[in-house]
Amino acid sequence: MSRHPVGILATGSYVPGTVVGNEDLAPGLDVTTVWIERKTAIKSRRYAAPSQATSDLAIAAATGALDQIGLPADRLDYIIVPTTTPDAPLPPVSCLVQSALGAHRAACFDINIGCSGFVVGLDVAAKLVADRPGSYALVVAAEIWSRFTDPKERGTRVLLADGAGAAVVGHVPEPYGIVGTDLLGHGDQSGLLVIDAGGSRNPASHRTVDEGGHYLRMRGRDVTDYVRGKVPQAVKELLARTGVGQTDVDHFVPHQANGVLLRDLADEAGLENARTHLTIEEFGNSGAASLPVTLDHANRAGELRDGDTVLLAAFGGGMALGASVLRWRATGGPS
Repeated sequence: MSRHPVGILATGSYVPGTVVGNEDLAPGLDVTTVWIERKTAIKSRRYAAPSQATSDLAIAAATGALDQIGLPADRLDYIIVPTTTPDAPLPPVSCLVQSALGAHRAACFDINIGCSGFVVGLDVAAKLVADRPGSYALVVAAEIWSRFTDPKERGTRVLLADGAGAAVVGHVPEPYGIVGTDLLGHGDQSGLLVIDAGGSRNPASHRTVDEGGHYLRMRGRDVTDYVRGKVPQAVKELLARTGVGQTDVDHFVPHQANGVLLRDLADEAGLENARTHLTIEEFGNSGAASLPVTLDHANRAGELRDGDTVLLAAFGGGMALGASVLRWRATGGPS
């Protein structure tokens, strides 16, 4: 059976209004603002308001994506929410988003695979839509990392932030759409990013709270080595498999892990000719949300032109990574 291509029809994003500058964090971490910017290339980040939960951010981003193409929520067939910081263990964030949007016909589920979540969700959505002509999927990655970082741990506190980014996925005409996606897992390195407490092995208790077991712990140097060792190779292999030349890539949209690392990553992947899109300086690292937030900003600024080749790459906790290459189609209305 012949299948029509599937691609991204619209994007949306939301970052909270509270701006947290380096000058706000530096005194409590015994570092300088110069140190933070030199290590991360971050000048500010966004934190959710006390009244906001992850689902609130996701709903705002999802609404922006739907509004961009005028697609009613009740036409969604699937809602996928990549997140590692849900409102609560149950219900899934996707169900809360479904209810708030009024997308009552949509199947919904969350994906917990760390910072690679958006690319994983995009791949799952594309396969679901491909099997159901005329269907639509919403992928909305959302995180509130500010509540899971130790206020005294500079390695995570200066990096992580809050936000949500969304994409509507549906059928597109030739030659647009997703050209190919590769997903990889490296569970033998799962100890590089962990939250020790709060699950079935180490349930929440007074002891786990007192010991800080609900905060993210990161082996920063090892994470950097993982990214440098795995991501450029994965990008090159995906491009070779799909027949896309490295010099043919117009736009590189990576997970906004660390601005200093990202400066080198494109060159190491052979993407010197591509424009690398960065929002980390202003918004920090919002986990799985950082890539779609950056993609939406590029899209709304008119930087992604019809027919451009766009490469997405995300990596993080698990450890896991995902890369996807697309022929971009300028935003249009629903079919």
